[in-house]
Amino acid sequence: MEKKTIVKIICVVVIVAVATLLLSGLLNGDTMYHLQNRGDLGPLTREDLNLVTVAAPAATSKDGTINAQDWSETFPYIAMTMKANADNAEAEDYLEQDPYLVNIYEGYGFAKDYKAARGHEFTLEDVAKTARPHANANCLTCKSPNFAKLVQEQGEGVYTMKFDEILPLMEENISCYTCHGNNAGNKGELTVTHTYVNKALGQNVYNGTIDPSTLSCGQCHIEYYFVPGYNAEEQKITYTETMMPYSSVETMTPGAILEYYNTLQMPDGTVGFYDWIQPSTGTRMLKAQHPEMETYLSSKHAAAGLNCADCHMAMEMADDGTVYHSHELVSPLDNETLLANCASCHGDANMVQAVHRIQEQVTTRETEVGNKLSALKDALAAAVEAGQLPETQLDQVRSTYRAAQWYFDFCYVENSEGFHNAQLANECLDTADGLIDEAMALLAR
Repeated sequence: MEKKTIVKIICVVVIVAVATLLLSGLLNGDTMYHLQNRGDLGPLTREDLNLVTVAAPAATSKDGTINAQDWSETFPYIAMTMKANADNAEAEDYLEQDPYLVNIYEGYGFAKDYKAARGHEFTLEDVAKTARPHANANCLTCKSPNFAKLVQEQGEGVYTMKFDEILPLMEENISCYTCHGNNAGNKGELTVTHTYVNKALGQNVYNGTIDPSTLSCGQCHIEYYFVPGYNAEEQKITYTETMMPYSSVETMTPGAILEYYNTLQMPDGTVGFYDWIQPSTGTRMLKAQHPEMETYLSSKHAAAGLNCADCHMAMEMADDGTVYHSHELVSPLDNETLLANCASCHGDANMVQAVHRIQEQVTTRETEVGNKLSALKDALAAAVEAGQLPETQLDQVRSTYRAAQWYFDFCYVENSEGFHNAQLANECLDTADGLIDEAMALLAR
């Protein structure tokens, strides 16, 4: 591709290097970043970019967020590619694909409805239509920038408001404000708009520990939980604000997160967080969410200095010479520009074939371990129903089963099918497999 000596830059999300982060401090409690391009990744380089500041348009949203339509005249290519996320409209049904999930999620909403995530254009539609129950508004945490702004302005109480009351206030799916606040025109500033990220990670949010382009995506692409509280009126445990179960990159491992949950005190005085109690086994279960950031940060690609934008947001040049990051979020296997970036490290290797080989191996192993986990669940349920084993022995099995489920789920729900970190994916599955065997042996005593 021929390089232009002078180009008009409208891109505001640019590839960054941790070593070249420029901090601009905190604004209204949000961490802001000025970004610089890495410079030598892909056909377009740092010389093609000239970070600029442009005046923000007037907000048309009722809550003051500057939405994608507001920015579209200033950043037409960004707006155009954002709309292209609507092409990612298929939603594979995991319960049909892997029927054993219905059994191991027994008693929880994911046994009723569990589909693959679609493009960001569908976040509000999908959360509104899911068969999983959502009494509280905390289910909207990552579905709309309007929800993040509402929490910023009104505080943690928003999480426990009624879902049906808050949903009509949401004006836009995941959009510009989610990653940039209202500062998308200011030299590519990225903004942590989700308050729980600042609360959980503290200083690690803005000291360069985590690449801001990764953290921007990681606001939502993470393992999270709802903080347990107590509803005195109904005399039962309820779940309130969204929170991350760690405080640093070092504590983002599956084992460290499990330990965090195992030692978290519940409002009823018991120790050990749980998402639900499984009816047939009596096990206090954990449901992993989608730990893409945690999985990726311990990978070889992260160690090489890559971030989410490098692999999922292609840098493009329009016919008029405008260089911009495409905001159509895609697999690098589906984009020639992104796929070409792989060659900078992998040479002429067939990356499509290599990635598929890893994903097929991990998926096959998931199926094997998932079916074993389902068989363990049935064996434990039968033992509970029979009533012949002492409760202390059953509790040992429950604890081991809970851990096995956690390690399996940490791999299964991570949306790269093992490719973000194949080593960790296999370690999780091997750990789950060993714990299943251990639990079965405890039942056989």
